Amino acid sequence: MAYQKLGRDSSARKALFRDLVTDLFIHERIQTTEAKAKELRSIAEKLITLAKRGDLHARRQVASFVRREAANENQDVIQKLFSDIAPRYSERNGGYTRILKLGPRRGDAAPMVYLELVDRA
Repeated sequence: MAYQKLGRDSSARKALFRDLVTDLFIHERIQTTEAKAKELRSIAEKLITLAKRGDLHARRQVASFVRREAANENQDVIQKLFSDIAPRYSERNGGYTRILKLGPRRGDAAPMVYLELVDRA
């Protein structure tokens, strides 16, 4: 299978990933399940690669994916991605994120991990 469905239909899965990747760029580290982190890693790395390009088309492509619940927060996330995060990885060709295992979740024993940006401030 090319991707994990995570028990959701396609629109719920896309909304989940939009929220998680936005939070990842805001906080530079999020705690989630291992399955979600493995799927989210590829999305986050593609968006960082777009941000490294830095042109207007790349900015609009990123803006179409990150969460837009508040206009100023959305701009802050995009600004942070293009001005802080992308230049940090200018010399790196991929591998912008890492997964650190935490152990099982207390309620249902789902494997929990930290998904974080490499070389975070």
